[in-house]
Amino acid sequence: MLIEIIRNTPLWVWPLLLFLLYRGYQQSQDRTIGLSKLGIIPAIFLFLGLSGLINAFGAEPVSLTLWSLGIGLAVLLHLKLELPRGVRFSPQDQTFHVPGSWQPLALMLTIFCAKFAVGVMVGMQLPIADTATFAATVSLVYGLLGGMFLGRAVVIWRASQLGAKRVT
Repeated sequence: MLIEIIRNTPLWVWPLLLFLLYRGYQQSQDRTIGLSKLGIIPAIFLFLGLSGLINAFGAEPVSLTLWSLGIGLAVLLHLKLELPRGVRFSPQDQTFHVPGSWQPLALMLTIFCAKFAVGVMVGMQLPIADTATFAATVSLVYGLLGGMFLGRAVVIWRASQLGAKRVT
């Protein structure tokens, strides 16, 4: 069965996995990012989560609500724990110094595996994939996972706001 799953996986999935590994490795290194680029990764992963949700279950209000709830919970968790830590903002350059972390790579791979598993279950037309519980769980998980990137971006952005308050 595993061979059949791999054989029926679209070819574009494998370059995507390599790209995620590459981007995740880049995030493990200390880096400087501009304010304008801060929202790109969260936007991509939120879009992928939403499109995956709609493709798998349709634009059901309960699914969309649970997806939104997951996003909100993830952002609140990041704000409460102040993750990532050690972010510094340079008002002169309008850039952030972000310490390297393996968390984004782990998160990217978790999202990839979750979407892959859901795709396999839906594609194989497994009975569980047609249940409301499955749709609700996947909706919440997609929201939580996508929201983790948004939460990181919000905490990083707040570093610029806190820096501005210290200056004034």
